[in-house]
Amino acid sequence: MAFDYLEYKESENITPFSLQDKERYYLDLMNIENSWTGRIDAMYSNEFFREAIQLIINSIVLFEKGYFDCALYSLRQSIEISTTIIYFVDNSEDKRKSEMKKWRNQERFPMNNQMLNELKNRKLVFSDLKEKMVTFFDDVELTKQNLNKYVHKQGLDKFYVSRNHPLRKNETEKLNKKLLTDYNNFLIKSIGIIAVFRLAIDPLPLLLADDEIYKRTGQLMTEGYSDAFIDKYIGQDNINAYQQTELYKEYYADIIKEEEMLPSVLDVVKDDYIDRNKIQEIYTQIHLLGIIDMIAVAIVEISEKTSKVYCYGGWNWYFTNTKSKRISSNVNSEDFEVFKDNEKYNVTYEEVFLSGFEVSKENFYIEHNEEFDLMEIEKNKNVSSIFQHNNRILSKKSRKHLALRCSQAAIPDCSAYGSAYVEGKNKVAAR
Repeated sequence: MAFDYLEYKESENITPFSLQDKERYYLDLMNIENSWTGRIDAMYSNEFFREAIQLIINSIVLFEKGYFDCALYSLRQSIEISTTIIYFVDNSEDKRKSEMKKWRNQERFPMNNQMLNELKNRKLVFSDLKEKMVTFFDDVELTKQNLNKYVHKQGLDKFYVSRNHPLRKNETEKLNKKLLTDYNNFLIKSIGIIAVFRLAIDPLPLLLADDEIYKRTGQLMTEGYSDAFIDKYIGQDNINAYQQTELYKEYYADIIKEEEMLPSVLDVVKDDYIDRNKIQEIYTQIHLLGIIDMIAVAIVEISEKTSKVYCYGGWNWYFTNTKSKRISSNVNSEDFEVFKDNEKYNVTYEEVFLSGFEVSKENFYIEHNEEFDLMEIEKNKNVSSIFQHNNRILSKKSRKHLALRCSQAAIPDCSAYGSAYVEGKNKVAAR
């Protein structure tokens, strides 16, 4: 085999590594990726945190290939891009737009430490975090300093040519073991820093890890950090310190006063699951449901044949305790074209049936294992009639009207909907 000079030169001083916990790191990063903020004025921050995650993944790939300094530089970048987004969000709207314009146009823009000093001087959210989480931010600074020693090649042990020199073979194994340990520590620290900086936008990733808070919130864009993630990357002492911030306390106080949802209601709101055996229990908290949830519950109550209820063109659906006889679980919006501008029942749909009609300006499609009989069809028409002209947010007058209509309908216990309303920021009317 011919000697490959290019391959030889490219790999001469490179030592690949293998991270045993790589898959675990990737899975843990999903905690940050799924902590998507729903703040209207900070939606753009999601893109920055996604970029920070990508930089972490890039770092892992580079490190395993043996490019350790590039890998550690990518970790430092992930911290800096997280700082940048806080620099934008933690500001007045006018100044935020001005700074973002400079950044987009690649004009003169503050360096990382300058941004941190400015954030401190603003005396806003981030300043409060730094004041309450002194130990954490001391650790952030130490982590960056140690990263810089590798990035700036401080010491011959940071040189590729020195680490792999033939005369230093006895030291190479020790140096590689230390580098692997250092990298894992830097990786854990960097992920933890990004996770905490995400909490400077809003505390929901942490709040939703609290069961008492989780049961008082609607279906949010944000998912909570897992307990294992918090323990490994943030630490309980830092969490305790964060919980003393004004941002956390304000959110907590605002949410905890809301009514706690029963398990069956929580299933509807969070997971789009409706248990027909728990319908009466769901009715006791029907006021906590959005109008789309309410319609789905009313539809599911009608028949035990119903396995799923689709809406929003099939992009969203509710499933029930009735298992579908349909073999495939794939759904295509074209499957519902047959109902376009038409109310139809008992349309054959592979191994099952579909029925569809419009309710409250939204098209609903019911997947059921057997054909609906005439009584079931009539009851579904009553649902359509009752909710047809109601807005997504119901006033007291609308509720009284709805209660009257329900009492005249042939739907068991439908009068429970008379108390339905959607208000407050944790209600899911927007679904």
